[in-house]
Amino acid sequence: MTKKKGIYSKVIIVVVIVLNVLFTAAVLHAFEKTGNEPAALIAAWFSFTTGELLMLTSIKKAKEKKKGSGEKDENKLES
Repeated sequence: MTKKKGIYSKVIIVVVIVLNVLFTAAVLHAFEKTGNEPAALIAAWFSFTTGELLMLTSIKKAKEKKKGSGEKDENKLES
């Protein structure tokens, strides 16, 4: 059985997008009912989800960099 690589990050990205859409719909509904926009909540929510995606990206880049440098080191040993 082979393990699919990167499935965790793909699931997280999809979940964040779905949650952002649901959050936006909820905020629009609340705005329609109350007439008030929860600006602080909106800023906090999108800052949080953006931060999560940025951290996921940095983890992936670090893994790729580590993998790339590992391959270069093996090539140096073979020479």
